[in-house]
Amino acid sequence: MLKKIQQFFEQNFMTDTVAGVPIKQQLNLAAASLLVEMILQDDDIDEAEVAEVKKSLIEQFKLSAEEVQSLYALAEEEKKQATDYHQFTTLIAEHYTQPQKIQLVESLWRVAFADNVLDKYEEHMVRRISDLIHVSHKDFIRAKHRAESAN
Repeated sequence: MLKKIQQFFEQNFMTDTVAGVPIKQQLNLAAASLLVEMILQDDDIDEAEVAEVKKSLIEQFKLSAEEVQSLYALAEEEKKQATDYHQFTTLIAEHYTQPQKIQLVESLWRVAFADNVLDKYEEHMVRRISDLIHVSHKDFIRAKHRAESAN
């Protein structure tokens, strides 16, 4: 994970990562970080992608508009650095139900399709996360088709 995004989570949400933070909040934040990272997969940050992520962060993960703005600014600043999804995908793989995992994959696809251009790096990221959170290829493809037709 990008260092500044990780610091943002630690400072704003995960004051006690062992016992003090409810697992649901940690899961929502892990999924939110993956959605924000999806915007950064291609070289073109499109406002439709940004809007889709912000919508998901506010509606699905219950982040405030201020938190969404801070998180997005940090992610944009660090877009050129390497990423590591392991800490987030491990948490999601262990605690999300299969329908929740599929919903996350569909949300990632929605961000990827938001600008009407599916970049190979976006597709690679969704495929990689799907594998890491144990979503079957069949569900991966179904989520892709649902997101594409909703666009």
